[in-house]
Amino acid sequence: MTMWLAEPRNPNAPLAGLKVVELARVLAGPFCGQILADLGADVIKVESPEGDGTRLWGPPWVERTDAQGKVHREAAYYHACNRGKRSIIADFGHAGDLARVRDLCADADVVIENFKTGSLAKFRLDYGSLSAANPGLVYCSITGFGQTGPRAHEAGYDFVAQGMSGLMSLTGEPEGHPVKMGISISDLSTGIWAANGIQAALLMRARTGRGQQVDMALLDCSVGLLANQASYFFTTAENPPRMGNAHAQVAPYGVFAVSDGHVILAPANDGLFHKLMAVLGRSELCDDPRFVRNGDRTANAKALDTEIAAATATWTKRGLLDACHAAGVPAGPINQLDEVFADPQVIARGLRVELGGMAGVRSPFVFSDAELAFDRPSPIHGEDG
Repeated sequence: MTMWLAEPRNPNAPLAGLKVVELARVLAGPFCGQILADLGADVIKVESPEGDGTRLWGPPWVERTDAQGKVHREAAYYHACNRGKRSIIADFGHAGDLARVRDLCADADVVIENFKTGSLAKFRLDYGSLSAANPGLVYCSITGFGQTGPRAHEAGYDFVAQGMSGLMSLTGEPEGHPVKMGISISDLSTGIWAANGIQAALLMRARTGRGQQVDMALLDCSVGLLANQASYFFTTAENPPRMGNAHAQVAPYGVFAVSDGHVILAPANDGLFHKLMAVLGRSELCDDPRFVRNGDRTANAKALDTEIAAATATWTKRGLLDACHAAGVPAGPINQLDEVFADPQVIARGLRVELGGMAGVRSPFVFSDAELAFDRPSPIHGEDG
């Protein structure tokens, strides 16, 4: 008997009717699965008898009561990347459970897995085994280092990927220690790119009739984020400097203290610089030979920042931001999360969603003629079998 839904979760969602088996845990794989679920896919999360380890990554904790009255205590972390899915339990050491999972995969459009490279072959849940029975299957493997290369069989971790990729060498104050991001950027970016790769493979399947394996690595995706910093290195053969909140090619550009906190000021061209100086009552600095052009300003960034900091210190945060907004100068606050979710723009865009009493952040897609699928919270362990 099939476990797949008879009807799409939301027939007006872009991926309505897509069938996804998620053999993944922690963050990168489940985040990919949640993106597909938000887009309307029927995602069945296959968990071990112990469950996804992030269910225990508290505090904070969320308590829910199932249909039988049993209270389940789960970490809030788990709910960040499992919305919209169904959950079944499978013990890979049990032949009946393995057969059930293989049957699911035989009817699936997509499988997402984040086991160590090669480790699913012994269960005949690898791409070669599953694609033999389902040639149209798109099989996404998410690992630390990919399916090839000297480190292919090693486990991967977000923190390690941030360091190996060079991201940490670019983050932090110039004279300070390298710093990791405040979010798990390597895991999250891999989940986003994996969702993109899966959809590209599905479009190719529509042309060729064949599925394929999508090989995603935390290290690859982290290196892929280097963008202009990699271009700097390729062009100069020099390592880009760690800049803190400053910008290597634009000045002024940074965080400045005001009487009641800090603001971001980012006037990225000569015209915007002139507007900012007018707002601050320091228009004479526009004629200072040290600050006439952007190249002059970047060469004398410390001196310019000192002048601007003296001027901003007399302003309140709201006063300076309002003045900059009126003048068309790029500026913004540095919000705590309570301020983020109270921001009228964030509220207007509906970025906070609540399902089953659990709040989360929706996938940031807005379509002119489609909807996201928000019909169920993250599943209780084994809720669906």
